[in-house]
Amino acid sequence: MNTITSKDGTPIAFESIGDGTPLILVDGATSHRAINPLGPLLGDLLGASHTVYTYDRRGRGDSGDTAPYSTDREIEDLAALIAEVGGTAHVCGFSSGAVLAMDAAAAELPITRLALYEPPFVVDDGRPPLPDDYVARLDAFAAEGRRDKVLELFFTAAAGVPAEFVTGMKSAPIWTALQAVAPTIAYDGRFMAGTMSGHPLPQDRWSAIAMPTLVLYGGASESWLANAARAAASRIPHAELRELPDQTHNVSAEALAPALAAFLAD
Repeated sequence: MNTITSKDGTPIAFESIGDGTPLILVDGATSHRAINPLGPLLGDLLGASHTVYTYDRRGRGDSGDTAPYSTDREIEDLAALIAEVGGTAHVCGFSSGAVLAMDAAAAELPITRLALYEPPFVVDDGRPPLPDDYVARLDAFAAEGRRDKVLELFFTAAAGVPAEFVTGMKSAPIWTALQAVAPTIAYDGRFMAGTMSGHPLPQDRWSAIAMPTLVLYGGASESWLANAARAAASRIPHAELRELPDQTHNVSAEALAPALAAFLAD
């Protein structure tokens, strides 16, 4: 494990696999290096041509967290990592981490190529929208130390998991790890604010993205996620849209690696 210091002094933990052009992976809500096997697997598959970097977003794993939170600080974290790995990098974001990556690209971070897997926008009536008070409720539960309530709200309202399944998750070993990062779920909620309402995406939020961009979605994912990917691609100049057959929101490294390799080699 290595550590960099972000602009506001927060330590950000990262590690790398492979030897080649830097590729930074940006996790979505709840995920980090200790519980997400995708990074090491992609590192093994792409390591001959790329150095694959995984990092713990602030408040998770071995990274620190400095109050007050701001989405700008998370973009600064990514900027610090890009500077550390050589000044430019490819970036691939997953789920709500894809939205962080989109905002970072729009902020003109030195990202050479941008890949996005299933940013979870809700742009139609394919599923219920997020409640208007979603982030406020997450913040309130976290401030009260009610981490189980944070997770219950996230999984039911944002991830669309039936409540009875969430009840069952509480007895699984992963629940303790999820409790540890529960306060950071509101961070992703802030990136997603206004984009899970069932309405079209804003016209100009990502119009400044200039680098080649690939938007991916799984052929076995729910239709609203495919529609989200199409909507994202429509808001990014010159973005390419591609389906990965038989994949869901939990994409496999074996399916993703060839698509990334082809895109990053162009």
